[in-house]
Amino acid sequence: MSNHPTNHAFDIDLDQALATAKRAAQAAATIIRNGYDAQQRGADVGVRIKADQSPVTEVDEAAERAIREIILADFPDHAIYGEEQGRSGEGDWLWLVDPLDGTKSFVRGQPMLATQIALMHRDRLVLGVSSAPILGELAWARCGGGAFMDGQPIRIAACDDIADAAVSTGNLKSLAAGTCWNVLGEIAREAHRLRGYGDFFHYHLLARGALDAVIESDVNILDVAALAVIIEEAGGVFTDLDGRALDLDTRSVLAAGPALHAQILPRFVDWQA
Repeated sequence: MSNHPTNHAFDIDLDQALATAKRAAQAAATIIRNGYDAQQRGADVGVRIKADQSPVTEVDEAAERAIREIILADFPDHAIYGEEQGRSGEGDWLWLVDPLDGTKSFVRGQPMLATQIALMHRDRLVLGVSSAPILGELAWARCGGGAFMDGQPIRIAACDDIADAAVSTGNLKSLAAGTCWNVLGEIAREAHRLRGYGDFFHYHLLARGALDAVIESDVNILDVAALAVIIEEAGGVFTDLDGRALDLDTRSVLAAGPALHAQILPRFVDWQA
């Protein structure tokens, strides 16, 4: 079980907050499914390019509006940091929202799409919901409450040796450009198998024991905040490639079971030292 504090350590009911997050994710799921179906039929979903050169669609924006409306109806004093509308509000409680994680996939008609909703209390992540509406998966967790997918408890696999591990990689552009690329090469040679599932999907696989480690060097906190809570409540360890806990500036990920994480992390830390 995670070392996160229990529900009783907070001034709100985390089960109520989790129920709000799940309702918000379900509302976004309806918008995403309708938009995906329309896009598959050739409809215009209003794609445009943002300042950071990433795409955004009308579906992203509508999904975030729906999520914000539901969260603020239940927790009007909480702050929200969303992918499309930025940050609003102040205080100890901050919701982190990526309404459509996988917009590029959506635009190209791929089903690897998810909504990520997490809640942070004073810089500590306390709950997360990851909804993959096209694949039909819903994962969630809150600190001290365990991790679940589609209503069933999930756990990290017991793997403590790289030679036995299935390792998945995601975005690696920064890693490829730096000195740690050789570390990944060593892991690729030693691991039982190397895969590249990417986005939310390899974290879902990791949390339910179908994968053993995930390595990424180019992420945004909104992409992984909810997934970090789910992985940790499923018995895993989720840090950046320097071994630091997640914060709003996190850009890399090493996620695995405790023994495997302890085996892999020093390779990246030592190489960068």
